[in-house]
Amino acid sequence: QARLVESGGGLVQPGGSLRLSCVVSGLSLDYYAIAWFRQAPGKEREAVSCIGGGVSVTLYEDSVKGRFTIAGDKARNTVYLQMNNLKPEETGIYYCAAVLPYMGNCLLYDYDVWGQGTQVTVSS
Repeated sequence: QARLVESGGGLVQPGGSLRLSCVVSGLSLDYYAIAWFRQAPGKEREAVSCIGGGVSVTLYEDSVKGRFTIAGDKARNTVYLQMNNLKPEETGIYYCAAVLPYMGNCLLYDYDVWGQGTQVTVSS
């Protein structure tokens, strides 16, 4: 059974950094696309970054380009999201999700395996 477990969230000041981890089991990073989503308070969940193609292809939502980096480690079955220069409006619960990829932009896929989420709070 596929399972995703996120960690690495916490409280950070504006401009600070965090690295989130998503440990996957029951599926292979060689075949699955993995995305990180953010759900801010009172808002819909949105995809911020995704990785696929055997962890060789990455995409980012426009507002995080140049600040966030997604990377996959197949030996550790883990996908990371390095977040730099964080902003208060990026506070929320961050989820990782998985799906067998199909054509098109992996930020728009209909993900069907989800982790439990990790809280990120950006505040002074």
